[in-house]
Amino acid sequence: MAKKLLSGNEAVAYGALAAGVKIVAGYPGTPSTEMIETLLTMDLPGTDVEWSANEKVAFEVAAGGALLGYPTMCAMKMTGVNVAYDSLISIAYSGCTGALVVYVVDDPGVSAGMAEQDSRGFGLISDMPVFEPATLQEAYDMTKLAFKVAKEIGGPVFLRSVTSLSQSHGPVEIEPRVLPETGHPLLEHNMAKYTKAGAKICMDQHQALLDRLEKAKAPIAAAGINTLSLKKAGGLGVIALGVASLYRREAFAALEKAGIDLSEVSVLDLKETLPYADTELKAILKNCSNILVLEELEPYVENRAILLAYQMGAKAKILGKNDGTFRRIGCYNADLIERGIIKLLGTAMPAFLEKPAIEPEKYAAARPITVCAGCPHRGTYISIAQAIRKLHRKKEEVVVTGDIGCTILGTTPPFEILWTEVAMGASVSLAQGFVYAGTKNPVIATIGDSTFFHAGMPGLVNALQHASNLTLIIMDNGWTSMTGMQVNPGTMQEAQHSPQHVWHQIDIESVVRGLGVADFKVVDPYDLAGMTDAIADSMQYSGTSVVLARRECAIQAGRRKIRYGTVRVVEDKCKACKLCIHQTGCPAIDFTDGKISIDATQCNGCGICTQICKFGALVKA
Repeated sequence: MAKKLLSGNEAVAYGALAAGVKIVAGYPGTPSTEMIETLLTMDLPGTDVEWSANEKVAFEVAAGGALLGYPTMCAMKMTGVNVAYDSLISIAYSGCTGALVVYVVDDPGVSAGMAEQDSRGFGLISDMPVFEPATLQEAYDMTKLAFKVAKEIGGPVFLRSVTSLSQSHGPVEIEPRVLPETGHPLLEHNMAKYTKAGAKICMDQHQALLDRLEKAKAPIAAAGINTLSLKKAGGLGVIALGVASLYRREAFAALEKAGIDLSEVSVLDLKETLPYADTELKAILKNCSNILVLEELEPYVENRAILLAYQMGAKAKILGKNDGTFRRIGCYNADLIERGIIKLLGTAMPAFLEKPAIEPEKYAAARPITVCAGCPHRGTYISIAQAIRKLHRKKEEVVVTGDIGCTILGTTPPFEILWTEVAMGASVSLAQGFVYAGTKNPVIATIGDSTFFHAGMPGLVNALQHASNLTLIIMDNGWTSMTGMQVNPGTMQEAQHSPQHVWHQIDIESVVRGLGVADFKVVDPYDLAGMTDAIADSMQYSGTSVVLARRECAIQAGRRKIRYGTVRVVEDKCKACKLCIHQTGCPAIDFTDGKISIDATQCNGCGICTQICKFGALVKA
């Protein structure tokens, strides 16, 4: 055993290595990204690690290895489960001879954007075990346990984390890597297990799935991951799930320091949602008169406790989300749980809890979200607005759909050009829906390169098949930038490698031309005039047109010391009108003491500001 400073995501990665993982696949998405990032930096003979085109592909890659009997894992953020679920439920029904672990990180409190989804719901409708580590050490240990249980029951399991755990850091005791097994035979030819060819096959598989969930109870109980401490009969109790158990400990410590006696409060700390820990739940329900349930987001364990209490005839009053003690949104903290415990105790609110909660956003300096200095998307946003004006349209007359990733920053000042953000790849199909709805004005869809490969191509194919009158702008900066500069199928060839394999670059331009797009233009978004003309021309095309805005991510180019010149201010020409700031929002442009200046440490010489200035006061050299 060795102690290592790890994040929660890294702890899961090391846990997978200790379990002898053979295949790891996923799609980057905060807050889960670093799990695969960690493995991609290592030389791991015998283990294949990849960023897949999307989460469905990642799950299928991992499932293929598990069907041959190997331990495999796929990783994603909460909304990625939506993408993978079509295949996930089918494999859950079929089962697999190898251990297949689905690592998903939810985001209570929405620190990383997207829907505040509770992925445990997928575990419930899939009848799959769901593990809930609370600490960094548990993230490591329960990863190994998840592989063990998956192997024993012969079906996939969920390992669920949350942002506060996956992004935290601390010491973790780890073991050496276990080398993956080799030489497993090909998949057995078993249509009754691996197909859905007929009602009987499907129902037999459904029963087998239910049996596997029941079978999971024994190894989980043997692992002793749930802890139950029963105190005074007829007294009070607290049930806490996953990271909520840590907040409970903090709350107990704070209240006891304030002189509140909690020594006779029974406690059940759970590390699983499914299979439900009915034995422990029944014990605390039988022992206690009032019980507080702590779980972030949905009241799944709380609802189970209510059902069990009804079935048992237990009179315990259960506090949680159903009675309004807590809300079904946001992440927990010790302060929130302290208030819940005070309600459970039925005592007066301590003075230190009567103080209004601190709202840090009221004290922090405003930090508007925008694209980076030199970001090529800036030129695209500005050019869309200029193209709309060139066609004598008003901004509010042209629907511009947005998509996931850096693209969505077009919703922020000073651009405010995008109207929607729905899901990966939805911008194209949503735009087609607006066309079908009868709008007579031009419709524009925008999408990033990684998102185009992930889920945008089917939308473009659909629009082309149905000759939809819309313009798609693909913003190709060569990287999956929003989540930390991961490679995607279109990333430059010299970056398409890992310690395990050399990958192959897929050219978006060739893909689009191969789809038969008749009106297709490739433009440099640093060229505002050229970009504006291309967009305006495409907006007038009758049918589906595509504009490929191609220029590398400024951060990645900067890391390779690429600059496109320097921009300086000609002070005697500058009118201090701040048009360069108001239209570009570039953080490299500053206005201090009545003067415009350029921060040379941020500016990469893209020259967009020089094309905005009407007085020639900004010059590119």
